[in-house]
Amino acid sequence: MFKKNFREAGAPNLTTYLVNYKVGDIVDIKANSAIQHGMPHKYYHGKTGIVYNVAPRAVGVIAYKIVNGRYLEKRINVRVEHVKHSKCRQEFLDRVKSNAAKKREAKEKGEKVILKRLPAQPREARTISSKNNVPQTLTAQPYETTI
Repeated sequence: MFKKNFREAGAPNLTTYLVNYKVGDIVDIKANSAIQHGMPHKYYHGKTGIVYNVAPRAVGVIAYKIVNGRYLEKRINVRVEHVKHSKCRQEFLDRVKSNAAKKREAKEKGEKVILKRLPAQPREARTISSKNNVPQTLTAQPYETTI
């Protein structure tokens, strides 16, 4: 579970320690096997949580755990080597920026812009003709041994 990839073994880079975490940040918990101090329990490996406390070497993370069919809010303290910022909100933030740009352009032109997302629509209807398109029958090929 905690095995590192090929040529990624050893101590973490210094940039791991220079990342700023703020209360409310969404982080992914991924245990770094090179550092055993402040390592989260294996249950939380791969989970996403929200930072609720920032200490000099560690962050407090709120993660949800399923116990007897209900979600319990667990507060765990994890060293910064074992967390990284989550990219789960990146698509939303990109969409906010693009929508703001579309609004600006529409306001300059004096148009009205619709920014609602639509779910995947059904495909349009097609008519298939059997003229010059003879139906083909597919059957399984008999099994042959080549030994």
